[in-house]
Amino acid sequence: MTAEIHFIGRVRTQFDTLEACPKQGNEGGKEAWVEVAPEFSEGLDGIVVGQHLDLFTWLHQADRKAMSVHPRGDTSRPKRGVFTTRSPARPNPVGVHTVTVLKVEPNRLKVEPLEALDKTPLIDIKKTPTPANLITPVDIRREDIEEITHVCRSAWSRRLFSGFNGNASIRLGDACLMTATGSAKGCLEPKDFVLVDIASGAILAGSKPSSEGEMHLEIYRNQPKAQAILHTHPPKILALGVLVQPEEMLQLPIFETELIGSRMTTAPAFAPGTTELAQATGKAAMTHDAVYMEKHGLVCWADTLGHALSLSEELEHLASIHVDVVG
Repeated sequence: MTAEIHFIGRVRTQFDTLEACPKQGNEGGKEAWVEVAPEFSEGLDGIVVGQHLDLFTWLHQADRKAMSVHPRGDTSRPKRGVFTTRSPARPNPVGVHTVTVLKVEPNRLKVEPLEALDKTPLIDIKKTPTPANLITPVDIRREDIEEITHVCRSAWSRRLFSGFNGNASIRLGDACLMTATGSAKGCLEPKDFVLVDIASGAILAGSKPSSEGEMHLEIYRNQPKAQAILHTHPPKILALGVLVQPEEMLQLPIFETELIGSRMTTAPAFAPGTTELAQATGKAAMTHDAVYMEKHGLVCWADTLGHALSLSEELEHLASIHVDVVG
């Protein structure tokens, strides 16, 4: 029995020679483009940024006659049958590469990490299997990423963020889409997002969550009305926290104190990223839609991320008035 394989496209990578290619994607693989021929481009429908995929390639320069190899090409190790290794040398040199989608275009995908030789033929693309103990990820829509990107840039321009601090998320059914660790909020990219199961905290797609990711999850678990969360480091609120006791913050003889200031409560000064801070903030969010975390920052939840930003701005404005009064 014989079979015929139809190449559906090719990969465009940064590796021009076999010597330059890493052994595995997690050992030096880089960003690459997966180009799909027009007649197969419809098959990309439904693929989203942050999703994990398995790419199947035809390693066209591999030795198809070798039946035994030195594992990982290390001649100091005894030879073994090719079927006990992941060597590209084998009768049918099919490569399997697990990658994360960074960008989706009509007939191509930007992915990482990929270790294949440039122009390697593409055989197939499959969704990476989800472990049985995880919830199947919901789709990450481009609009969801654009919403978080827009709000974070607005917050950054208002000095509520600086550099890599702070984070944001939106609820998507039983999961939430949040900014990943090490992401600059003023210039987010599609790779700066991660989809997390709210109940278990398991990563469903994307990279590593922010160090404050557990705080977002605790708020969603405790406050079913929360559809979006914004955690910022507002300079005036932080300054006010240095000048007065937490119970005195935003206590001013103006109408905004009752209208806006009363919406904020305080969580104790636990270290950032700790379980204690996440749990304390989640509990406080049950009764207030804004929580000042002593010595750390502000977190607001709302029905939309834009509304969470608006509340953050109003509280920061009230704090600036209070700082002027105290000063």
